[in-house]
Amino acid sequence: MTQPTEQRLWQLESRVAIDQLIARYGFAVDNRDVDALADCFTPDATVRSLDGVMNSQGRTAIIEMYRGRFAALGPTFHFTHDRIVEFDAADPLSATGLVAAHAEVVRNSETMLAAIRYQDRYRHESGRWRVAERVLGFLYYTPAAQYVDTMKSALRQRAYGDQRPADWPEALESWQRYQRS
Repeated sequence: MTQPTEQRLWQLESRVAIDQLIARYGFAVDNRDVDALADCFTPDATVRSLDGVMNSQGRTAIIEMYRGRFAALGPTFHFTHDRIVEFDAADPLSATGLVAAHAEVVRNSETMLAAIRYQDRYRHESGRWRVAERVLGFLYYTPAAQYVDTMKSALRQRAYGDQRPADWPEALESWQRYQRS
C-alpha cells in the first residue's frame, strides 16, 4: 500500500532535515560551538557511549559533558558516512537512525582515529528535528600510530591508556550468528 503524498513529502523533507542535523552536530563539535551543539539536542536528550565513558541526561548536562571532553581535545574532524533513518509509523514526529562516522582527533596531544556508530532517536519539536537520544559505539578509537595493529585485535578501544574490547561488530548478534555458522 502506498503512503499518501503528504506523508511521503513530510518524510522526504524530514530526511533532509535529519541529514542536516547530523552534519550540524559534527561541525558544532569540531568548531567547539556549544550553542550550536546544544541546539542539536532536545531539552531532555540523552547521550551515552556503550563503553560507559559518556553518559549524560538533559541538554545542560550534555553540554557540560562535552566541555569536559573538549578540555582533553585539540583539533578534531568528525565526518559521517551512511545513515539509515526510519520513521515511527505511530508517531510522525519521531524517528530512529543509525549513522556511520569517523573522527580524527588530537586527544591529550596524541593524534587518534575513531570509527563510530551513532544509534539515534530523533524528535521533531519547536519546528525542527533534534536528537533525543544518541548512543555512541566504537569499532576502534586508537592512536594513529597503532592503527594497523589495532585493526588486528578485538581490543580496539585504546583512547584511555588501556586496551578495551570494541563495541562492534563482535558484540552484534548478527556477527555472532555468522561466526557460529
